[in-house]
Amino acid sequence: MRKWWPLVAVCLGAFMLLVDVTIVTVALPGMAKSLDASFSALQWVLDIYALALAALLLGAGSVADLFGARRVYLVGLVLFAAASLACGLASNAATLIAARGVQGVGGAAMFTTTLALLNSTYQGRDRGVAFGVWGAVNGLAAAGGPILGGLLTQHVNWRSIFLVNLPITVVTIVLTLAVVKESRRAGQARIDLPGMASFTACAGTLTYGLIRAGDDGFTATTPLTMFALAAVTLAVFVVVETRTRHPLLDLGLFRNRSFVAVLVGGALMMASAFACLAFTSLWLQGALGLGPVRAGAALIPLALASFVVSAAGARLLHGVSPRLSIGIGLLLIGIGSGLQAVLDAGSSSTAIMPGLIVGGVGVGLAIPVLSAAVMSAVPPERGGMAGGALNTFRQLGYALGIAVLGIVFRGRIEHLLTGHVADPHAMAGAASGGQAPRLPIVRAAVASGLNEVYAVSAGLGIAAGIIVLALVRSPRRTVRPQPQREKAAA
Repeated sequence: MRKWWPLVAVCLGAFMLLVDVTIVTVALPGMAKSLDASFSALQWVLDIYALALAALLLGAGSVADLFGARRVYLVGLVLFAAASLACGLASNAATLIAARGVQGVGGAAMFTTTLALLNSTYQGRDRGVAFGVWGAVNGLAAAGGPILGGLLTQHVNWRSIFLVNLPITVVTIVLTLAVVKESRRAGQARIDLPGMASFTACAGTLTYGLIRAGDDGFTATTPLTMFALAAVTLAVFVVVETRTRHPLLDLGLFRNRSFVAVLVGGALMMASAFACLAFTSLWLQGALGLGPVRAGAALIPLALASFVVSAAGARLLHGVSPRLSIGIGLLLIGIGSGLQAVLDAGSSSTAIMPGLIVGGVGVGLAIPVLSAAVMSAVPPERGGMAGGALNTFRQLGYALGIAVLGIVFRGRIEHLLTGHVADPHAMAGAASGGQAPRLPIVRAAVASGLNEVYAVSAGLGIAAGIIVLALVRSPRRTVRPQPQREKAAA
């Protein structure tokens, strides 16, 4: 059993950082009330963490190659713990958002080094087992975050979802120091600072523009300015990456349609399966009046189905093409979202259960094989970069999904409240944040807004499935030549 302790150390860190992507969803109403936070501030609490992960994953990989994966992993753990403490002690929304951003920086340093540590620690069959466990932990963390968040928020408070990271981080640091060996390829890495800066600016301005568009409209000055800056910084990123000798991301990989399809599928999967959970939580607590535990429990079917399928899939789907596993999984995620778009003013939490189960099955099919699929689509020497790009696109898909679905959610609520309340814009903002009075018209508007969110999520999931099934090439099987005796006998 001693050989598996490094796997435990790596999976503890991965579980923490991925749980923190979704654990805050059930705590949003409590945060809004405690910190007097607006709907856009709540979106930033979710988005800034995912954005920091997305923007820094590839750059952190270069830093790890230069200074050692174990060292960067430990620095990430310390930074993650310090930021978690700041989140738990935050006295206002701005402080919480800033601390979440720093938490994302630590999470990027941790996430980008986990695969490198496993790859250098295990060989052969053990490496396959380690990667399989790591993938299952990823799926469980993403789906189980709202459940853990509900338990901690109701039985302690919303601050505990961050403070609980502190003892776990201490255990992980001690374990890493004791059992994990350094993995370093000295002199083989260069840090692409212009690429990191331009990519971060592009992702940040695009997300900020979308969130502001939800408040001000797409034709307002601030959103238009942000979209223009996003376009300019994207162009700068492309120019930088094509001219540098050591690019953050080799743009030549995008000539490979399988690589592109898996990246798109990973991004749309996060937007379809997980971004909508924040708005589901606001409906469960704000419109239905459920406590955090019951709201988290309502989402258990997604986590349970995902875990069971991902655990069983390694055996039952052995030999099945990743193209089919991912493509069918994404289609099921889309169908599951569509099955949830049946709400009205009288709906209870059980109305979304069938869709959560179907979506969870899709998540369990797709997530465990995403990394293997994207790395098999590129040359072996680009495998690390491809894996980093996939994780970047997944977190970027989640961040942009929150922003886009927030526009859909609030816009639909405001549209239905117009003519029925004195200030539909203000009431829509309060209802979106779970802080509006539980009037029948408000409850009906929130349910309709969530239906719109699910409909868009369904379209994203189904589109992702079609893209993967149409564009991803199945790996070619190597045909072994027949021995001479077999040829003669034939």
